[in-house]
This record gives sequence, structure tokens and C-alpha cells, in this order.
Amino acid sequence: MVVVWSDEAKADLKKAYKYIALTSLQNATIVLNTLIDCTFELSANPEKYTFDKFKKNNDGTWRAFEKYKYRISYRVMGDEIIIVRIRHTKMSPLKF
Repeated sequence: MVVVWSDEAKADLKKAYKYIALTSLQNATIVLNTLIDCTFELSANPEKYTFDKFKKNNDGTWRAFEKYKYRISYRVMGDEIIIVRIRHTKMSPLKF
């Protein structure tokens, strides 16, 4: 399976990196690399994480996980895994 990042998810990751880098460039790099690695590991096992509890009418293709207090939402579509969104867990979930 191929992992594809949405433009929104890329922007979210960039914002997180910039925010963490304000206090520690080293930590920002660690978080960035770890989150990217976690998403690319999904290609081997896309159903590794639970269904996204914030997705209304989830048909089973929407999943999510948390790492370093960031929540990564993704969708399994055919032979693609689409990284949809990344947000800090203290943020209110968006309705989607």
C-alpha cells in the first residue's frame, strides 16, 4: 500500500514542527521524524490502529492514532492510505 499525505496534513505537520522548534529544534526534529515514520509503517499494516471515534458515520475506512500528543487521522482507500489530518490532542476535534 502507498501512503499519501493530504495538503492539510502536510501543513499541520509543518505547523507542529515550527511550534516545537521555538523551544527545541532537536525535539522538533525527533517528533517530525517519528510521526512520518509512524505513518509510513502503516503500509505494512493499515488496520493497526482503531477506528476514528470522531468521524461521524465511519464506514471503517477512517482510523486514527496518537503519538507525542498528536493525533493522526487517516483513511484506507483501496491501495492507498491517506494521511488526512494531524492535530494536537488538546485541540477540539473538527467535525468531519
